[in-house]
Amino acid sequence: MDLRIEKTERGIKNAFIELRSKKPLEKITVRELCELACINKSTFYSHYEDIYDLSDHIEADVVRSITNSISHAENIMENPAEFTRELFMAYLAQSSLTAILFSGKQRNHLADKIETSIKEMIFEKYPEYREDTVRNIILTYCIQGGYHAFQRNREGDMNTLISVISDITEVLQPFYEVKY
Repeated sequence: MDLRIEKTERGIKNAFIELRSKKPLEKITVRELCELACINKSTFYSHYEDIYDLSDHIEADVVRSITNSISHAENIMENPAEFTRELFMAYLAQSSLTAILFSGKQRNHLADKIETSIKEMIFEKYPEYREDTVRNIILTYCIQGGYHAFQRNREGDMNTLISVISDITEVLQPFYEVKY
């Protein structure tokens, strides 16, 4: 990619994050973002359709960063405790940015996007799981439940929090093989 394009993209994204840290997504205008990024509106529109498109791109980058830091997504089936530890360490590594991007009305979008991404990683290795209702329920429960427990209990000791969530995920492992 051309260095000028990269610099413009970085400027747009940095300006967006700065604005997003101060106000809800729906209150950010292209005009104010362009002023902060020192670009004109046509430059913005040559990269993104609108503010929501820009937000989606940045969110996708964060989700990709989180899921790419999980060495083996299939560990959720084979070694759920290890998978959970890796996932929550990845959340912690991105916590400042996710707190900004996924605040307000966007609050639950991170868990949904992470779930979709992790399931796709698992379905690549185990295509038969895509249509397996029981495994899909368990995956949703582990990813969504773990995420919300993590977010609502962050004030305490982080190691204890991650250990408890890992232990709960581990307890569910026998249900992966149950046929209903």
